[in-house]
Amino acid sequence: MELSAVNDARQTGLASLLADLATGRTELVDLTTPLSAATPTLELPEPFANLIDFSLEEVSAYNAPGPYWKHHNIHTGEHIGTHVDAPIHWATGRDGKDVAQIDPARLLGPAVVLDVRAEAAADPDFLVDIHHIRAWESEHGALPKGGWLLVRTGWDSRSQDRESFLNKDEQGHPHSPGFTVECAQWIGEESPLSGVGVETVGIDAGAAGGQQPPFPAHHFLLGNDKYGVTSLRNLAQLPPVGAALIVAPLPIVGGTGSPARVFALVDA
Repeated sequence: MELSAVNDARQTGLASLLADLATGRTELVDLTTPLSAATPTLELPEPFANLIDFSLEEVSAYNAPGPYWKHHNIHTGEHIGTHVDAPIHWATGRDGKDVAQIDPARLLGPAVVLDVRAEAAADPDFLVDIHHIRAWESEHGALPKGGWLLVRTGWDSRSQDRESFLNKDEQGHPHSPGFTVECAQWIGEESPLSGVGVETVGIDAGAAGGQQPPFPAHHFLLGNDKYGVTSLRNLAQLPPVGAALIVAPLPIVGGTGSPARVFALVDA
């Protein structure tokens, strides 16, 4: 194929996508949880240190410090709300990429949705295992290369209630869904995925500190140049297969992660 024909095909593809968005044939679904001071955030037990919650500090508001404008300073941890985990976030990925170094092509790709709402409703400590993914593949086909596995647990219904979202017991231990050690290792070392997305506060289960190794999703994914996105919502609007995911973190130099805006493109 001549170069001009290739360029025409590329232009036609992009023009087709824009036309489909304009006409509603393709929908843009926002998977991001709104970020505010009320956003539930991870709470590590002592003696571990926690990130600060999100907050805005007013600098001016159409007044003497700034008569024609309003603006704020942002105060936040990197791993707050809907956010991306970069490899250097974890000890196993310490020699890997920071969030600014992630190839943008790895942040855009096909998305598949694994629906385990029933299992998570029956057991808040439910863990996705390899056989759950294999069962999904038997129905929908192989996981896509460079794609994202989004796990729908129904946890986004809790996202505006900190107590319910973190789901701690009387001893202060959190209970939320995640991955088995074997599944996390398989995703990190063998699967074709770029990463996983979850509705919970982190890519690991609430009780993952007791797994071996502790926090296996972080351990195996970030140690193998794969990524995690947390606190997603609106996965109900995505089909099991056929959506495209767009993950847009801030390119923070040296950053171990970043709050992100996450979208999906789906056929109407």
